[in-house]
Amino acid sequence: MTFNRLLNRAALVSKVTSRSVFTSSKPDTAKPNWVRVSLAFGTSAFLWGLLFKQHSTDVQEYKVRNGLE
Repeated sequence: MTFNRLLNRAALVSKVTSRSVFTSSKPDTAKPNWVRVSLAFGTSAFLWGLLFKQHSTDVQEYKVRNGLE
């Protein structure tokens, strides 16, 4: 076999076995996936809650260490 035939055969095999990463249709914005939306907002609210709790703990520790309370 010539080199070109081997190269063509290898290219054909790689095209057949590979998958496309991209989808052919865009997601419908009129019908959102409410499970994913609630998970995103719930996670965000949880992380903000942790941030405020940690801030309050840090402020309280600062006041105790510096004798402000």
